[in-house]
Amino acid sequence: MKKIIAAAAGLMLVGVMASSASAVESKFGGYWRTRGFSQIDFKGDSGTYARVDTRTRLYYTAVFNENFKFVNRFEYNAVYGDTDGGDIGTDGNTFRVKHSYVDVTTGNVRSTLGLQGAVVARGFIFDDDFAGAVVYINAGDTVTIPLAWMSVDEKEVKGNTRDYWAVMPVIKVSDAITLNPYLLYDNNQGNWDNWYAGIDFDMKGDAFSGWGTFIYNFGTIDAVTNYGSDSDISAWLMAAGFSAGPVHGQAFYASGDDDFGDKDTENFVVASGQSYYWAEIMGLGIFDNQASAGSPANNITNIWAANIGVTIKPMDKLTLTGDMWYASLVENNAFGDDELGWEFDAKATYAIMDNLNLDLVAAYLFAGDATAGGDDDPIEVGARVSLSF
Repeated sequence: MKKIIAAAAGLMLVGVMASSASAVESKFGGYWRTRGFSQIDFKGDSGTYARVDTRTRLYYTAVFNENFKFVNRFEYNAVYGDTDGGDIGTDGNTFRVKHSYVDVTTGNVRSTLGLQGAVVARGFIFDDDFAGAVVYINAGDTVTIPLAWMSVDEKEVKGNTRDYWAVMPVIKVSDAITLNPYLLYDNNQGNWDNWYAGIDFDMKGDAFSGWGTFIYNFGTIDAVTNYGSDSDISAWLMAAGFSAGPVHGQAFYASGDDDFGDKDTENFVVASGQSYYWAEIMGLGIFDNQASAGSPANNITNIWAANIGVTIKPMDKLTLTGDMWYASLVENNAFGDDELGWEFDAKATYAIMDNLNLDLVAAYLFAGDATAGGDDDPIEVGARVSLSF
């Protein structure tokens, strides 16, 4: 199947290139940020981690015509004071290619082939970059059907190649309501057959907006991977959120496994590429260096969490946001604990000028028993300057 998708995209590419004009329009863009932060007692050892780092992303797109584009995104990172770009001389070796793909449209079909990014189920299943292909079928004014192949691990000599296959139709029910059902197959040959079936719901209005996600995770983990016995996967995740004026909130629940000794896998299986950021301390947040001990961070499994927050603009260029989170493990950890704790986050965003922002962040976690470590509560403070262009 993946050869068919790649071949189809390749044929479209050849056809469009053959008909392309010699003139190429170049488009540039990018993102830059520098941040400094301190994280105290995140590991429960009364220790402090502090650093300043910077990131630059440069975007270049070659537009051959309205039906053919070549997209590239590059990234450079440096931690101040390290020996790979952050020291005297700033001679770094951290340049990397994030994306490099062709974007081809033929009739009602658009295809992307190469290194690119995707989001499935808001990140509860996948939010990352990958090598592969996506075919977008325009089925009318209200329906688009993306079909994706993502290469996860290519070990064809050993016979256990791993790929993701996904179908993710986007259905515009009305100007206010959008549905996004999806089915993703995680095929690790010789190890497991893991499936995710779910749906996203989005509603947007002038005074209120809301969203919801429900995912059922099922399949089989083979005996070789599961230490001698096959295991049936039966797990689920649900999440919802809203925004009404200055008030916003969300909650999510991902099942855990109450008995690791039986043959069933009931904890929501974390796919490679799953990433959902939430609270500043427990869920990585802006300074995504580490999460507090005991928290699954951005890999959502065996956890439930709820949030309520307020966002206000006391002046034109200043936005203030405050959030309160509570989180707990669904099933107790190895020590019989489940409470991660109460977290309070505060953020101030000031628009220095167009596209240039300053963020100031402070967060405090009243740690529960499942936040492993000592008696001290984790604290985070930091600042970030960011530029988009």
